[in-house]
Amino acid sequence: MNWIENLLIVVGVSLDIFAAMECQGSLVVKINKKHLSGICVIVAIWQMIALFAGHFLSTLYCQQNPAADGQILGEIISMLIFIGLGIRLLVKAIQNERVEEHLETNLGIRRFVRMASVSSIYTILAGIAFGFLETDITVILIMIVVLTIVVVIGGMYTGYHLGFASKTAVYVIGAVLLWGAGFDVLIRRIL
Repeated sequence: MNWIENLLIVVGVSLDIFAAMECQGSLVVKINKKHLSGICVIVAIWQMIALFAGHFLSTLYCQQNPAADGQILGEIISMLIFIGLGIRLLVKAIQNERVEEHLETNLGIRRFVRMASVSSIYTILAGIAFGFLETDITVILIMIVVLTIVVVIGGMYTGYHLGFASKTAVYVIGAVLLWGAGFDVLIRRIL
C-alpha cells in the first residue's frame, strides 16, 4: 500500500477520536490550552503504542507462518478488519448517541484516558491489518501521532465552536474510508 492509502486508513481510524473530542469540546466553557496539550500527548502516545502492538502481533504471526497461504490469510484478515471497523463507525453514526450537554469547568484527564483506551482497541486491530499488509511501521507511527494530535485539537475546537452536530457525518466519512481500504485490499491483493 502506498502512503496515501495508509494515510486514508489512519484518518478513518482517527475520525472516531475526532467525534469523541468534538463531544467533549461542546461541554467546556473555555478550552484550556495546557490541558489540551496534555490530552494530545496522552491520546497520541496511547494510539502509537496500540498501533505498534497490533503491528508487532501480526508481524510475529507472519514470521511463525511464512507460507504463502499465511500471507493470503493475513490479507483476508486485513480486509475484514477494515470493513469491520467501517461497520462499527456506521453503527455509531446510526445510533447517534446523545450527549448530555452541560457546561464543564474541567473535563479531567481520566475521561480522556478512558476514551483513549477504548479507541486503542480499534487501533490495535488496524495495526494488525497494517502488519499483515507488511506496511512500514515507522511511517504509520508518524502518521498516527500527527493525525491524533490534529484530530484531538480539531475535534475539541469544532465541538467548542459548533457543538457535536457533525459527529454523525464524521463517523460516516470514517466508515467510507475504511471500507475503501478493505475493498482496495480485496481488489489489489486477494483477487
